[in-house]
Amino acid sequence: MDHLQEGEEITPIGDLASSLGLTTRTIRYWEEVGLIDSVQRSDGATRGFTGYYVRRLKFIIKLKELGLTIKEMQDLYAAYGEAKQTERMVPRLVEILDEHLDKIDEKMAKLASLKSDIVNYREKLGEKFELASRG
Repeated sequence: MDHLQEGEEITPIGDLASSLGLTTRTIRYWEEVGLIDSVQRSDGATRGFTGYYVRRLKFIIKLKELGLTIKEMQDLYAAYGEAKQTERMVPRLVEILDEHLDKIDEKMAKLASLKSDIVNYREKLGEKFELASRG
């Protein structure tokens, strides 16, 4: 857990969850697995998130939308490191995205083949039972 810098604003977890369309449980889970950190308010009140972590959460949401797993995101943040070096993370992100593109291409090829098989089978059934073909 990071410490709050003087004058830095924090967003409570409930407000942050609502604004991002997440549950507080999701944010806490991402915190548990090391994707995000919260800060303790100086007055000892509930934990919250600084602007940096709000941006990081938005990035995590985007990565999730792109199909990255928690493990892949953990790998990215390991590459990012304590020094917060974006130039170390970007090559790994590109590599992960390329792997996902390859998987999508494979799935699309399998689906195209399946569609062709279904069309052919349907045509054979239509001929055998004199059914009208689908337009």
